[in-house]
Amino acid sequence: MSQQLDNLLALLDKVRRTGPDSYLACCPAHEDHHPSLTISEKDESIVLHCFAGCKTESVLSAIGLSFSDLYPPRQHHGKPNRRPFPAADILRALAFEVLIVAQAGRMLLEKRPYTEADQERLVTAAHRIQSALSAGRINHA
Repeated sequence: MSQQLDNLLALLDKVRRTGPDSYLACCPAHEDHHPSLTISEKDESIVLHCFAGCKTESVLSAIGLSFSDLYPPRQHHGKPNRRPFPAADILRALAFEVLIVAQAGRMLLEKRPYTEADQERLVTAAHRIQSALSAGRINHA
C-alpha cells in the first residue's frame, strides 16, 4: 500500500478491504450511511468512484485533498539540459553573419564609406554572433 493510499484511507469512514488493492468506504461528499465509494490503486495511482454519483473532485474536497494526492510524488532531477537550437542551425546563422562582417572589413580596406544602413547591419551582425555564442554555450576569451 502506498503512502498516498494510506493517507486517503485514514480520512474516510467505514473503510473495508474488498480486494488486494481495492477498498470500499462511505463517501464524504454526501450523506452516506452505506459505503458507496470504491477506492483502488492501479499503477501507483489511486482511482475513486462514488456509486451515488459524486464527482472525484467533490470527494477530495470534502476531505481536504486534491487530485495531486492521488498520484505518487514527482521525481525532480533538475531541469533537463537542453540546447534551444540545433548546433547546425547556429553554425549556418553564424556563417552568414561572418560574411556580413567580412564584407564590412573589405569595404573598410577599400576605403569605401559605410551608409547608415551598412553600419546598422554590422551592429546587428555583431549582436547575432554574440547571441549564437551564448545559445551554443561557447565561451570565448
